[in-house]
Amino acid sequence: MAKKSDVKISCRNMWKVFGTEPKAFMDRHNGNPGDEDFKNEGYIGAVRDVSFDVHAGEILMIMGLSGSGKSTVIRCLTRLNDPTSGTMEYEGKNLLAANENQLIELRRHKMGMVFQNFGLLPHRNVIENVAFPLEMQGMSRNERMTRAQEMVDLVGLGGRETYFPRELSGGQQQRVGIARSLAVEPDIWFLDEPFSALDPLIRAEMQDEFVRLQQLLHKTIVFITHDFEEATKLADRIGIMKDGRMVQLDTAERLVLHPADDYVAKFAENAPHERIVSVGAIMKKISGKLSGVKVPASAKIGEVAREVLASNLPCGVVNDKGKQVGMISREMVSNTLFGTSA
Repeated sequence: MAKKSDVKISCRNMWKVFGTEPKAFMDRHNGNPGDEDFKNEGYIGAVRDVSFDVHAGEILMIMGLSGSGKSTVIRCLTRLNDPTSGTMEYEGKNLLAANENQLIELRRHKMGMVFQNFGLLPHRNVIENVAFPLEMQGMSRNERMTRAQEMVDLVGLGGRETYFPRELSGGQQQRVGIARSLAVEPDIWFLDEPFSALDPLIRAEMQDEFVRLQQLLHKTIVFITHDFEEATKLADRIGIMKDGRMVQLDTAERLVLHPADDYVAKFAENAPHERIVSVGAIMKKISGKLSGVKVPASAKIGEVAREVLASNLPCGVVNDKGKQVGMISREMVSNTLFGTSA
C-alpha cells in the first residue's frame, strides 16, 4: 500500500461539464447532476465525479471507448482544460490555485507531455526539436544541445540528429516526441494515445521501447489508451472509463478476474490471461504439503502452464521463500486460460 507521501497527483470528485454555464448547471443540481439533467438541459458531462491518486513511479493507464472521457481527464490534470468542479493536488499543493505563470513553470519543468499527433516542428531537425523546450526555459545553446543529444541517444536516434521530421518514419517521429518531452526531465509524464497512429509492428516496438525507458528512468506516468492489451503490457494499474465515470481502477489481474461489471468484463475478455494472471491469484490454499511439482506463486500462468497441465496430480505453490502456500491443478489452469476444464 502506497503511503500518502508517495502520491504525486490526487484528484477528488472531478467534473468537467461542457455547455453555456457549466458552473451554474452544477449548482442547480447540488454538484451531482444525473443523466436526465444533462439530457434535458443540453449539457455534456465529459468527466463525472472522478477520484483517484497517481503514485510516485507508477504507470497509471486510463482507458475507455471513444467519448468515455479519458482524454478529458488528462487535459484536466495538466490544466489544459480546467475542471468544472472538484479538487486536484500536485505533491499536496492545490493545482487549481496555480496562476498562469506557475502553470507555465510546472509545464516547463515538472510535466512532460506526448500526444498522438507528435507535434514536431517541421522546419527544425531532430536535435533542434528535442532542444526546443529547453530553449523555452532559457537554457544556453551548448547546455540544451548537450542535453538534447543525450535524449536522442536514449531513444535510439543517434546518427539522425540532422534529419527533418519529413525524413523520418512514424515510429521515429514518435521517438523524437518522446525525447523532447523527456528533455526537461519531467517529474510526471503525460501520454495521450501516443502510439495509436502507428502501424501494429511499429506500435509493438514503441511499447517495448517505452518499457525500456521506464526501467531506466522510473517516471510517474499517466497514459491514455483505448487498447486493453497495451494497457496490460505497460500499466501498474488501469482505470476504465465509461460515459465520463471511472468504472473500475485496479490491477490488470483484478480487472480480468474480478471485473466490476459487464462493461469491464467485455474489455477484459480477450486479454492475454496467460501473461496477466499469477499462480497466487487462482491457487487454493491448503494446510498439508504436496509432493511432486512445485511452482512459484508469483509466476504468471503462462510460465507454468506446460508443467501443470502435464501433471496428473495437483502441483504445490510456493512463496518466494520456498514455503508451500497452496496448490494448483490442471483444471484451474485450463479454466483460467480457456474457460473450460482439461
